[in-house]
Amino acid sequence: MIELMFRALVGGLGVAAIAGPLGAFVVWRRMAYFGDTLAHSALLGIALGFLFDVNLNLAIIVLCVGLAAALVTLQKKHIIATDTLLGILAHSSLSLGMVAVSFLDDVRIDLMSYLFGDLLAVSQNDLYWIYGGGIAVLLLLAVFWKPLLAMTVNEELAKVEGYPVETTRLLLMLLVALVIAIAMKIVGVLLITSLMIIPAATARKLSQTPVQMASMASLIGCLSVCGGLWASYQWDTPTGPSVVVCAATLFLVAYSIPTRSKKVI
Repeated sequence: MIELMFRALVGGLGVAAIAGPLGAFVVWRRMAYFGDTLAHSALLGIALGFLFDVNLNLAIIVLCVGLAAALVTLQKKHIIATDTLLGILAHSSLSLGMVAVSFLDDVRIDLMSYLFGDLLAVSQNDLYWIYGGGIAVLLLLAVFWKPLLAMTVNEELAKVEGYPVETTRLLLMLLVALVIAIAMKIVGVLLITSLMIIPAATARKLSQTPVQMASMASLIGCLSVCGGLWASYQWDTPTGPSVVVCAATLFLVAYSIPTRSKKVI
């Protein structure tokens, strides 16, 4: 039991540390619905992974990255409003994934664990994916921090300053797709984006600078994972939703305290 809880804690902390800085950009750029779209498509990736007998994490990453690239392409063509396009893709991919799973009669799938997460089922292999992918995400964020921040503040000004805005936007979407893929086991398809958005939104209230907000978001995410695991152990509640409830509680506490904090971005 101790080993099980330890792996769950290590995996949860790894995801929270990655999701924090990236969640800050999701909040700044109002990309929550985009994150939900990619998260819902993850179930289709699971079905395809079982169908073609490939690693599930790899199948989800490939599908999410492909969908992110398709979204960028369709946005450029201005065929339909972005929010409408996201809504169509989100619900279509989730429904298609559910239908595909129903046809896998020879494979036993715990659908609830994929929809709402099963932190206690994190394996050693999952930890390799979480920390391998997490290190890659954090390194890319560190390298492209200035272009990402400049694009977030003002895209036109970022272009004038010589930053590759289109490439940077695509990179951000791909990073979100990667984090969603590696975080799916922690909080599930339906709750993935909450682990990015809620800690970042909480950190926004308590921070003065973008770097401070990104760091604070990781810390709050880690506290949420610890609190969620403790609550799950104490009251036998599902771990993924418990982590999200803990994050939401910290958000409410932060915004109930009167402070003089300026808007970071």
